Amino acid sequence: MEREQELLKVSPMKGVMSFGKQGKLSPRYIGPFEVLKRVEDVAYELALPLGLSLVHPVFHVSVLKKYHDDENYIIRWDSVLFDENLSYEEESVDILDREVRKLRSKEIASIKIQWKNRLVGEST
Repeated sequence: MEREQELLKVSPMKGVMSFGKQGKLSPRYIGPFEVLKRVEDVAYELALPLGLSLVHPVFHVSVLKKYHDDENYIIRWDSVLFDENLSYEEESVDILDREVRKLRSKEIASIKIQWKNRLVGEST
């Protein structure tokens, strides 16, 4: 019987500060990691690799997701540098598009940015 595997939610933070505010991007998942044991009713202990040794291995079910073979929403844990809060800095790679929208009294400039570790369709 195959052991249960879970994905772990991580929080990307924008590397470029806009207007002095630090923004968050949509959460991503790393893994899959094998479930070693269930702790209480709402937590699991995961088998984390040595690269994540600073992270406590017990996680609440709210930050876990069942692993399926669809890899569109998974990033490789060894390609990104995580801190102890499972956050990482997302870096911009390229500017894909520029647009200026004209309103009645002003113009608003928009820039579409390609982020590292994200697909082109997920550009913001």
